[in-house]
Amino acid sequence: MIALDLDKQQLPAAAQQWLDEATEQVRQDVLAVDKLFPVAARKAGRGPLGGGWDVGEAARVLLLTALPLKGADLAEVLTRLYRNGSAAERRAVLKALTLLDRDGRLGPSALALTEEAVRTHDTTLVTAAMGEYGARYLDAAAYRQGILKCIFTEIPLSEIAGLSERADPELARMLAGYAQERIAAGRSVPEDIWPIIAAHPDLPETADVLARRS
Repeated sequence: MIALDLDKQQLPAAAQQWLDEATEQVRQDVLAVDKLFPVAARKAGRGPLGGGWDVGEAARVLLLTALPLKGADLAEVLTRLYRNGSAAERRAVLKALTLLDRDGRLGPSALALTEEAVRTHDTTLVTAAMGEYGARYLDAAAYRQGILKCIFTEIPLSEIAGLSERADPELARMLAGYAQERIAAGRSVPEDIWPIIAAHPDLPETADVLARRS
């Protein structure tokens, strides 16, 4: 899972300098982000930072946190950058959502971006969408569908936020049905779905597939 203790001081000195200048421009003129956000990786650099970040992506996210906006106004800018952006830019927007929501600036205003990303075939976008922001605001049905999308696209569930809190009996039933189909077809079952199934052993569907597993 992505580490969320992102700070400007983690960036190389040259990247920090570019980000200082860029964030000041954004604070003075919100529309400046439309030009600065796409070039952030080229200007700041692309080397790895650890914790699931690289320099350019971190610079993009920190640039977004400098926007002097909140709620629907902030979501409007994020939506524009997401829909006009490359895959890397879209991923940065999605990864920024949790940080922007931490201080109450965003709320569920940008939830549509998370829902849209989960429907894509880009596993990096799906993973980013199923971070803490998605875990907080996706409704139960959408969250379950996101988990199924992760399983179908072989995204490890260890990369997904909120699973221990949000894995409900209905998700266990859905995963038990998936496991039954895989077993019947002689195919392997992803190991990371078993804890969710086993957490609800008294359901007919889960009891049956657990018995077949043993």
